[in-house]
Amino acid sequence: MNHQHTNPLLPGVPLALGSAVLFGATPLLSKLLLREVHPLVLAGLLYLGAGLGLAVYRGLRRATDKEAPIGAPDLPWLALAIGAGGVIAPLLLMLGLTATTASSAALLLNLEGVATMVIAWVVYKENVDRRLLVGAFAILAGACLLSWTGSGIEIDGGALLIAGACLAWGLDNNFTRRISGGDPVVIAMAKGLVAGTVNLALGLLAGASLPGALTMLAAALTGFFVIGVSLVAFILALRHLGTARTGAYYSLAPFLGAALSVAVLDDPLTIKLLFAGALMAIGLWLHLTEQHDHEHHHDAIEHEHSHVHDPHHRHAHDGEVSEPHSHWHQHAPMTHKHPHYPDLHHRHGH
Repeated sequence: MNHQHTNPLLPGVPLALGSAVLFGATPLLSKLLLREVHPLVLAGLLYLGAGLGLAVYRGLRRATDKEAPIGAPDLPWLALAIGAGGVIAPLLLMLGLTATTASSAALLLNLEGVATMVIAWVVYKENVDRRLLVGAFAILAGACLLSWTGSGIEIDGGALLIAGACLAWGLDNNFTRRISGGDPVVIAMAKGLVAGTVNLALGLLAGASLPGALTMLAAALTGFFVIGVSLVAFILALRHLGTARTGAYYSLAPFLGAALSVAVLDDPLTIKLLFAGALMAIGLWLHLTEQHDHEHHHDAIEHEHSHVHDPHHRHAHDGEVSEPHSHWHQHAPMTHKHPHYPDLHHRHGH
């Protein structure tokens, strides 16, 4: 069976890159805010800003809502994602930022994409070809170079904390992939509200105090964009690209963050930083130029998510419907060939 298919890069790749651009500013902006705010309190304010901002947006959007709801089977995966990516990861990132430069931290965030890809490949059996693997090793080599202090086998403690944050976010991304057909605003909002409350409470229990009103507002607005909006775009990209490839495209974020940190904070532009950036750039180029095209079979499935009537959605409706729309629908078995990524409908074996 042959159909005319749309560009497989759209809309997933622009969503992933847009998310990366927003998140890439996180180390710089967090480093600036850490001058006045305790790391735990800052993590709480950033995530609360994301959650509250998205709650306001969802209230305004409710009349035109076209996304699938989050069901009871999704809640365990949402809870795991919140714990790993909303509580553990930001805490480790903020602590790591206090012990290393923002530019090094920004490039080290490339490890999130590597962790995401390896977990997707090894645990969830998502297809990862040689090109993606070589790119991942290039990114990992750059991160190891950044982490090395130049003194024997001693490793920068701040870099290790940030690497731990990336591992936690890699788990978070794979948990979130399981529920990426649901409303991304609700998922990101829940993460923000729960993670923000927990981190803020931990900070206050540790003896930290709240900053001034203007600093709190700045942190909340920063969180809304670099975490809230970025996370919504990331979840939508997961829906279209799968976990491994979304993580690969997301590797743009650290390069932007490092460039901003060098330009704004006068972080040193060292030979180590340049070589690490070059290795990571090679890895990103390998990821961006990957193509996946073969004959594949779709088993019959039933699920709910926002969709349009493309070649994978050829069902009938009673009366006129607008697109995109969301409802429970069936997919008949189908065999065909076209360029694709492991999105909601292409998670087959190889």
